[in-house]
Amino acid sequence: MPTLQFKGKNIIWNHHLSIPYHTLDEVEKLDFRPEKAKGNLIIEGDNLLALKALLPQYAGKIKCIYIDPPYNTGNEGWVYNDNVNSPMLKEWLGKEVGKDDLTRHDKWLCMMVPRLKLFKELLSNDGIIAISIDDNEVANLCMIMDEIFTEENKLAVAPWLSEPSGGKEKTGLRGGHEYLIIYHNGNISKITQEEISTGELNLKDKKGMYRKGRELRKWGGISLRENRPNQFYPLTAPDGTEVYPIRNDGKEGHWRWGKNNQKIIDSRKDIEYFYWEKCKYDEGKSYKGEKERWVPFEKIRDKKKSVGWSTWLATVGYNSDATRELKELFGEKAFDTPKPTSLIRWFISLHDDDDAIILDSFAGSGTAMHAVMDLNKEDGGNRRCILVQMTEATEAEPKKNICKDITRERVKRAIEKFGYDEGFQYLRVGIPLDAETLLSGKLPTFKQFADYVYYLCTGESLKNKSAVNEKTYFVGECNGSVIYLVYKQDFDALTRMALNLSLAERIVNEHPKKRIIVYAPACFLEEDYMREKSIDYVGIPYNLFRRAGA
Repeated sequence: MPTLQFKGKNIIWNHHLSIPYHTLDEVEKLDFRPEKAKGNLIIEGDNLLALKALLPQYAGKIKCIYIDPPYNTGNEGWVYNDNVNSPMLKEWLGKEVGKDDLTRHDKWLCMMVPRLKLFKELLSNDGIIAISIDDNEVANLCMIMDEIFTEENKLAVAPWLSEPSGGKEKTGLRGGHEYLIIYHNGNISKITQEEISTGELNLKDKKGMYRKGRELRKWGGISLRENRPNQFYPLTAPDGTEVYPIRNDGKEGHWRWGKNNQKIIDSRKDIEYFYWEKCKYDEGKSYKGEKERWVPFEKIRDKKKSVGWSTWLATVGYNSDATRELKELFGEKAFDTPKPTSLIRWFISLHDDDDAIILDSFAGSGTAMHAVMDLNKEDGGNRRCILVQMTEATEAEPKKNICKDITRERVKRAIEKFGYDEGFQYLRVGIPLDAETLLSGKLPTFKQFADYVYYLCTGESLKNKSAVNEKTYFVGECNGSVIYLVYKQDFDALTRMALNLSLAERIVNEHPKKRIIVYAPACFLEEDYMREKSIDYVGIPYNLFRRAGA
């Protein structure tokens, strides 16, 4: 496979590995309805640091990544700001990348590569990533994506009709289009296949011919009532009885849509809106003594067959729609390059998991979270969204913090205006978790440190956070090993803490015949004793980032 060569490539190719982990600190006064956040996060700070900080909790868990990075047109005013340990790249720092910069493509690629590497680590194996781009970097982006995500995982280079009038170019060809570059991460099983209709229209009602479509009850692994309690509600059957979404095994399930979905609203006005039939439960199963129940199905009226989704995006919203959406919320165009919610909704809908976590680390005006909340309201999904945006100000309003004053404010206003039953937490990129910072007395909380220690030790995120115990130093278990962190958020106390015999014996008694990994500032145990008891000690802070037992 051809590879793309550019200035600085050998320097930044593994730069993401050298970036220290940082804490993510909640700014409670900037939360909005945190009790309804359900995992929605807005993170203020450098997106490269934020992406690395997300790894311990979200590695392999993000289902959809959408980003709208600088297009590198030469007049955007973007500045290379990754402090890489290289004289050449340090020379680039703080300098605006203009159209006459002969290294502007090199700088853009050096900015993108570490972020793309972290995206790949964050993305689930059935996840998808989409990047908005235009002609300036589309060729370079495709080649570098082929290297990182592999050419076989390319789904589409989809042209998006962004300006129906042909764009703003005054000379030469007026394109009026951009691109959405879409890749998957190795497993395409969750990518939706859009089926408008298949089969003959063999049934008839007052509106004309139709055929029986999909059952309204949700199928699959997240189809229990407890998975979507708000989607367990009654519909009225043809005989006037109330029908609930009961699974074939007799357990309570949930509908595919929420009660505010337009189709559900329309069905309450017309008993014939859905196709109904009596269906039996599985053999030997029943619900409240009944062995069958009424089941609603969609009615399909288009006999044309269309499987798969179009990669010519001519009807998924325009730049003018994005501007209108911002003006509706702010009274003005508060951000220069917004994207329409409909475009991002289209991309998110390609993934078949309505519990998906969506990430946008070039959040801008916050369109991605707005789109996620809007889609959740329509189909009753439980998607969550993580936005990352730097604190940079606009040239027109240098006192504004884009993340706080535009990204956050847009999402807050959208929740209030459109009645989304959601909220978010607001975080800032905090201190680095490295030896220099820890020795200076800037310390993370025990739970923050436990998250990172567990991830560094196992390569996985800490699942059972409720089991973390600061008093006993317990962090978690993984593959037959138990992990402890002897630590307090108190520098003076920390200088006196160590893995000693009494602590070791207590841990061994609590976890007999298990491998024990202890992170601590010091160790007072004999090597023979540790070998006999299967204890691995990792010194903090200096040995923090080596694997236990290495």
